[in-house]
Amino acid sequence: MPAGGAGSVSGAPHVLVIGGGVAGASVAYFAAREGARVTVVDAGRDAASHVPSALVNPVRGQSGQVDPRALEGTRLTWALVDRLRRAGIAVPHGREGVLRPIPDDRARRKFARNLPPQLPHTWLAPQDAPALLTPGWAHVLSLPEGGWLDGAAFVAGLLAVAGAEVVRRRAVGWDTRSVTLEGGEVMWGDALVWCGGSVGASWAGETATHRAGTLLTLDHSATPLPVSFGAYLAPSASGGVLGATFEAPTPTWREPELPLPSLRWLLGKADALADLSGARVTGRWSGTRLSGTIAGQTANGEWRLSGLGSKGFLLGPLLARHVVGDVLASRRV
Repeated sequence: MPAGGAGSVSGAPHVLVIGGGVAGASVAYFAAREGARVTVVDAGRDAASHVPSALVNPVRGQSGQVDPRALEGTRLTWALVDRLRRAGIAVPHGREGVLRPIPDDRARRKFARNLPPQLPHTWLAPQDAPALLTPGWAHVLSLPEGGWLDGAAFVAGLLAVAGAEVVRRRAVGWDTRSVTLEGGEVMWGDALVWCGGSVGASWAGETATHRAGTLLTLDHSATPLPVSFGAYLAPSASGGVLGATFEAPTPTWREPELPLPSLRWLLGKADALADLSGARVTGRWSGTRLSGTIAGQTANGEWRLSGLGSKGFLLGPLLARHVVGDVLASRRV
């Protein structure tokens, strides 16, 4: 019999998940909560989900776009952090809010048009903001339900609570109920969800939109809570970070790097946000995100949750819960 057996033995459905980043870990978590047995196939290249300080930020970009699911996603992510804490798993985080400095009145009007009334927010004068900003900002949008979290700790916690079997191998082929591992071994289940991300999409030969970015880790946080416009400054478990997703999009995954012009650009963005003169750079984290969200069943019957871009920790768990519900419902038909 191929590895993994041919479907369920105990009566519980067996869900195979390809990819162990925030999408795959969230699928594993919610599938396990519904009583499924879960196997995650992960090659260990999900760097984008191991970001040391990921923003949980419901208002995106420099025009203030708000996904209709942003508030629900934010609250679910924080609820999961609390569930992990009750399970004895600490996820470093801060949920004191996110500040979005706004350069002028025109930009404020653009943001204001996009803000749904149910999203908690406050407009502040720069001098009244709870972080000392570089002079020149006209307004500050305070988002009290936003914050930051340690991506690697969150992902590891979800997988641990799920009790998922994690197979550290590369998937080289799959269909709706099986996955073929590098070397030819085949694992079978009752359903499969592909959460391969940027690296996985390139390995599969798919053309997509890949966005690379970098975080500089700092010996201490330059701001007491996240500040974001173009780039972002935020606390982290070991100090602070300065980061952005800024490299030109590419059709395939590339090994992340930080060219000197990009470093200059990033430091310039930081200077426009806050005073970094007392902070020391301690390291660099780089990753590539896949854009173009797919959450559900594709035309060929394959289940996917991928392409979350920079919204992985904002929407990933919420979309995973929906996908898992649909997957398990389809197995009961």
